[in-house]
Amino acid sequence: MRATTDADVRRVFDRMADRYDSQMLAWERRLFPGSREWAVGQARGHVVEIAVGTGLNLPLYDAGTTVVGIELSGPMLELARRRVAGAGLGERVELRQGDVQRLDLPDGVADTVLSTFAMCTIPDPLAAAREAYRVLKPGGRFVLAEHGPSSNPVIRAGMRLLEPLFVRFEADYLTRDPRPYLEQAGFAIESVTRTTRGIGFRVLAVRP
Repeated sequence: MRATTDADVRRVFDRMADRYDSQMLAWERRLFPGSREWAVGQARGHVVEIAVGTGLNLPLYDAGTTVVGIELSGPMLELARRRVAGAGLGERVELRQGDVQRLDLPDGVADTVLSTFAMCTIPDPLAAAREAYRVLKPGGRFVLAEHGPSSNPVIRAGMRLLEPLFVRFEADYLTRDPRPYLEQAGFAIESVTRTTRGIGFRVLAVRP
């Protein structure tokens, strides 16, 4: 199974931008209900959302938060900008095109870094975790809703069988466990909840 590149990820999401919302929300209803709401509910203060996509999370944030959303794909980012404009969120949300593996943000700027179903597609998830650590204030949280290897061995075997196809056509690593990358980046994992036969992950990690 070959490794993906930034170009692969950009190409996939540029191509699927117009159908991303319907496709993603259909998967979430079946497998990860409530995961976005849970993740955004953990966010506090100034938030950096990595791989903000089309901005599905943006209307869910509390009025007391401000958000900088980073997205690699131009077409995805344009849809997010339309969502921000339509919801009147422009005063609280800033959107930037960029690479979450190399964030163009100063150290210690964020109270929360948030990622929903993004670590599975980032070519170098350890680099993204290290960048999240860098931009967080001490005591800040990295909040993740993600999928990963099922705790059911039969389902996990099926995921591994399908994974090369998902990587090739969707740049999506089905069985990537986000926790080791967080630990290697220096985070202390505060809590992990597994959902839907162990496929779903809800992770809270803290920068010491």
